[in-house]
Amino acid sequence: MEQLSYGAFSADLHQRQAGERAPLQVSIEVTRRCPLECLHCYNNLPMGDMEAKRRELSKEEHFRMLDELVEMGCFWLLYTGGEIFARKDFLEIYTYAKKKGFLITLFSNGTIINEQIADYLAEWPPFAIEITLYGRTRETYEALTAISGSYDRCLRGIKLLKERGLPLKLKTVATSVNKHEVTAMRRFAEEELGVEFKMDGQINPRIDCSQSPLAVRLTPEEVVALDMSAPKGVSEYRKLAKRDFENPPSLSQIDTVYFCGGGMNSFAINAYGEIGICVISQQETFGIRGVGVKAVWEESLLQLRNRKRTRMTKCVQCRIQSLCGMCPANGEMENGDRESPVAFLCNVAHLRAAAIGAEVPEHGDCEFCAGGSEHEALQESARRIANKEIDVESWAGPQQVLQILNNPSVAAGGCGSCGR
Repeated sequence: MEQLSYGAFSADLHQRQAGERAPLQVSIEVTRRCPLECLHCYNNLPMGDMEAKRRELSKEEHFRMLDELVEMGCFWLLYTGGEIFARKDFLEIYTYAKKKGFLITLFSNGTIINEQIADYLAEWPPFAIEITLYGRTRETYEALTAISGSYDRCLRGIKLLKERGLPLKLKTVATSVNKHEVTAMRRFAEEELGVEFKMDGQINPRIDCSQSPLAVRLTPEEVVALDMSAPKGVSEYRKLAKRDFENPPSLSQIDTVYFCGGGMNSFAINAYGEIGICVISQQETFGIRGVGVKAVWEESLLQLRNRKRTRMTKCVQCRIQSLCGMCPANGEMENGDRESPVAFLCNVAHLRAAAIGAEVPEHGDCEFCAGGSEHEALQESARRIANKEIDVESWAGPQQVLQILNNPSVAAGGCGSCGR
């Protein structure tokens, strides 16, 4: 899930205070099946998982759902997975949505895109199509995806989309396996292809509670070093921090658990016809089969979105919310508790602030603030990053992660949110 910018947060907060609520944007997960077996993924299932396929919404159910969304005033759609093109009927669903007038973004890994699909998209272009690139070399890409031949198929998909002038963007998830090629991926996208590129270092546990993706998560220092190495990294984070400091603590102005646009101007529908706050929040979802989207939006999801905060945490008075990716869904996935701060994200946020020279005001019992148990180590990391002692381009190639992943305590460790 992408970090909520300060501007988006402010707009959502203003809308909430004004009592307005409208489902303008909806994320639709069409399948969890995928041809790749990425080590970091939170929800991928094998292509041949027939039980998963059986549970997926049918094409006709998608049509009815889109009819409802039009009536409800939705106009932005995001189609995601799994891999959207793993469904042979996806283009039929997509075309129906296009004819309804939706502005549509597609998330794909590109490996299934062929000339026929690319030609069709050229005829029926989306608002945007974002392809995730997992490495700039075959060795690195396939070390992360665990599928031989996937690198070449991804590049073929990118090439076909670019040749047809489609609104292409590239992105990557930075991991311990591909961190050394993030800069090369950025150059490939921006300089060779002339398209936008973005990087995200946030990795979540799997929605089945497995902690295995965390085995390839970067350290906070590595995440922030990559942030600051981006062309506008330092200046962008300084702008965000400045906005935060010029305003009251953003979370102190509300008393609900949720503070994003989820349940207010957006929501997510998973592959099995269940509505949730967002795509990664699966602890509490509501089925639409036999009920309909509108009924869930107006009743169950509204009740969830209005749920009151049960306790104060250090997040409530924090003044660097825009530097942090923390949200209730992250707490749910990592700690099994929507109101519990995620230490990793808190570390990253404070390190971003320290790296740009921003002093974080005291906001409760925080181990990363002055006087906290992790403060000195964090300041040393910030010093190394600011002095460019960490050269992200000199990082080594794919690391051996199999020993970690084969550790039963890591692979099977539960997050506590599903009781498995």
